[in-house]
Amino acid sequence: MPSSAEGSAGSRGAGRAWAALSATLAIGACVAFAIDAPTAIDWQPALAARQPWRGWTAVWVHYSALHLEANLAGCALVAALGMVARVPRRTVAAWFIAWPLTQFGLLLRPDLLHYGGLSGVLHAGVAAVAVYLIVAAGGTRRLVGIGLLAGLAVKVGIEAPWDEALRHPVGWDIAVAPFAHASGLVAGAAMAAFVEAFRRRPRTIGRDD
Repeated sequence: MPSSAEGSAGSRGAGRAWAALSATLAIGACVAFAIDAPTAIDWQPALAARQPWRGWTAVWVHYSALHLEANLAGCALVAALGMVARVPRRTVAAWFIAWPLTQFGLLLRPDLLHYGGLSGVLHAGVAAVAVYLIVAAGGTRRLVGIGLLAGLAVKVGIEAPWDEALRHPVGWDIAVAPFAHASGLVAGAAMAAFVEAFRRRPRTIGRDD
């Protein structure tokens, strides 16, 4: 059984990993915006098979300064959420895996010819934290996880991702892709559930056949 000191060190290490992943998303977005060559790295379903790396790079593409600023603010909030929730390394891994899966989920919307932005993968991060709290935490923390996941599901449902591929919210200078939010929710929740299930899988010790 790990000591409390070891557990605390592990928690700090996981917190740093979550923060590092958040920073990678944010810094990459700033660099890509400065380069200003969105179609070179954004998501395009027609190129998914030949250039699968776009599943990672698309999140760094932002089509306006407002788009970037809003997603950087969201990234800071998700970074804080994971650290306050004290997510373990397996949840960090789940979010990392959900990163490209969020974009590959957009293959279900081939009419979305181009996509870029952090919003989908940020939904994945919130979903991963929520599933961790529901499955592995207890008491109030579990209730918080249920509230997070329910709130995220309601938000995505209101956006009606099964409807038109792009929306033009009032006050925004770009279109929004609701299906990316849904894809992120599913990818983040599924990967977090997977790592939690794998952690709980029974192990066979010292069995002779």
